[in-house]
Amino acid sequence: MKDSTTTAEPSTAVRRTTSDLTKAAVSGWLGTAMEFMDFQLYSLAAAIVFNKIFFPDVSPAIGLIAAMATYGVGYVARLAGAVYFGRMGDRLGRKKVLTITILLMGASTTLIGVLPTYASIGIMAPVLLVVLRLAQGFGAGAEIAGATVMLAEYAPSKRRGLISSLVSLGTNSGTLAASGVWAILLAVLSEEQLLSWGWRLPFLMSFVLLLFAVWLRRNLKESPVFEERPDVVDGVAMTRREVESALSEDGRADTGLLEAGMKQRKGKAFFLALALRFGQAGNSGLVQTFLVGYIATNLSAGRSVPTDAIVYGSLLGFLTVPAVGMLGDRFGRRTMYVTLTVLTVALAFPVMLLITSDSTPALMLGMVLGLNVGVLGLFALESVTMAELFGARTRFTQLALAKEIGGVLATAIGPVLAASLTAATGSWWPIAAMLVVYSLITLAGALLSPETRGRDLVRLEDAV
Repeated sequence: MKDSTTTAEPSTAVRRTTSDLTKAAVSGWLGTAMEFMDFQLYSLAAAIVFNKIFFPDVSPAIGLIAAMATYGVGYVARLAGAVYFGRMGDRLGRKKVLTITILLMGASTTLIGVLPTYASIGIMAPVLLVVLRLAQGFGAGAEIAGATVMLAEYAPSKRRGLISSLVSLGTNSGTLAASGVWAILLAVLSEEQLLSWGWRLPFLMSFVLLLFAVWLRRNLKESPVFEERPDVVDGVAMTRREVESALSEDGRADTGLLEAGMKQRKGKAFFLALALRFGQAGNSGLVQTFLVGYIATNLSAGRSVPTDAIVYGSLLGFLTVPAVGMLGDRFGRRTMYVTLTVLTVALAFPVMLLITSDSTPALMLGMVLGLNVGVLGLFALESVTMAELFGARTRFTQLALAKEIGGVLATAIGPVLAASLTAATGSWWPIAAMLVVYSLITLAGALLSPETRGRDLVRLEDAV
């Protein structure tokens, strides 16, 4: 595979100050922190209490499967949001979309906290839960993609991996905050208190972060790469017909760049990005969602042990994520992808042996390893590599679609499939096998991808 690495700085003439970069970094971090806090709040609630308060008339195993299914439907909405908001982001700019998505996502999460339960209104309770989950997912479908694009397009090329990893740190911060809140609730509340009112608190408290995030987004400048794109006129991307017209008009746009972007056949970069996404997305659904419920339902560990393990793993992630980002800047994206996916495959069965042992410290060690190597480490690479794979003209749309299709196929379906397989076999080995399969798909994608480190993001064509 041809190496597309270049050490040149992006060709953009639009410059941003250190203050602008700082605002973009904080905005990207906070938005993804909110997204993953919202989704982790939901996933932990689905694993711990939703099966009891929204699906109380079925067996524990079926209730867990139903709760995981409500978790999964949000990923279908995310896909619709990726299409709708991705196209808007490529046409009208990144900033406008990021303001809308944070509003939609945050409002839906807050409203989950005031939902009546099955005991109050019967079947309408899970129906309303699914509706809010769909709205939450619709907004989230472009949130992390937009934050990824914005940070990558702001960052200097030689530090792009490190700065883009702030998106992953945001996901880690959100996961840590949600897991920490749930760990406190599980520690201080009785089962009755948790099921009657305690589960509502995390969703209601997210409203405060929503207000700050909206204020920050409204004061953020547009991506310099979007403003410098040769098919952007007065802040709006030209239509295909307008682009074709511009190719013959001197002074209207950089016709060489436009021709390259218009003539390239699409598809190769998208499928490679989808493969790169698969391992992280699938491993995340298993480690951060399914295993929490599986441990609480099937193993003898205390109910707070899995959430405590996620907290410890997330804390370690504050070292793992920037370290992987810097190593990607130093040694390249492909090298780090290969290293981490091979490690994940090698550790899959040993990690599950640790988790299913009778030792709480061993269980926690297994969760921490699985989270940092197979989830957070890959996410740190994904944040920058997928942005570099795509050209500036359709980067937002393609990146959002790759993330969300990967999410539907892996993160959404994975926990439901794992719940069904473990119930059918009565064993944990399907979980380890799924970790191996997901990681091998990403390994194949990494081996087939070009090295994208340092690529000029103003270029309209994809890297392959």
